[in-house]
Amino acid sequence: MKSIKMLAAAAAVAVCATTAMAEEKFVTVGTGEIYLGELNPRITGASSMTNYAAFAHADAPLFLFHLLEFSGKEFELDVEELNARWSSDPDMIDSWSQMVIKHTEDTVDILTEAPESGIYKMLDDGSVVFDRFDYHRRAVESDREAFFLRILKPGDYRYEGADLGILVTRGRSMNNRFRLTPRSKQWIDGIKSSFSARPLPAAEPGPELSDPAFKIM
Repeated sequence: MKSIKMLAAAAAVAVCATTAMAEEKFVTVGTGEIYLGELNPRITGASSMTNYAAFAHADAPLFLFHLLEFSGKEFELDVEELNARWSSDPDMIDSWSQMVIKHTEDTVDILTEAPESGIYKMLDDGSVVFDRFDYHRRAVESDREAFFLRILKPGDYRYEGADLGILVTRGRSMNNRFRLTPRSKQWIDGIKSSFSARPLPAAEPGPELSDPAFKIM
């Protein structure tokens, strides 16, 4: 914990000396050491995960601390006490994963079908089907379900690196070697199979050009 605080403090000082919104990400290695992965001076995609974690629902939402900082009011927080309370209760520790699904093929086309946002279910054969509409990941009831937020819609261009959507599941999506689990690969394949596209229209040739004419003086 001491090393985390030192890294966080150093990162905060490096950004600016004024009040600002920032989110820090840390990376752990096999030796138990912790390294600062990145510092984002903004609300990041991880906010939806951290602000809706079990401890945030049972206690003060994390975003409340940001509002408190910007309020200009004097306050004191016992960070050690907060961390101890959140980590001591097993019911406050839940496991979620978030994956941004991208188009990884070296192709460009136009989407004709795209899976809608909502709750999807994985069947016994590994296929993925739409189950019901919802807008919140908390509606995911088991590891057989996932919440999908669509980004690309029919009519959009699909190209290499394009974000197709965001998939949120219960449990871990990677193993201890930071490789996708078989279940995560099934989810990705199932969601991507729901996209359909048509080729780009062929470019029509322009009119034939006549031989250039030159004006002789």
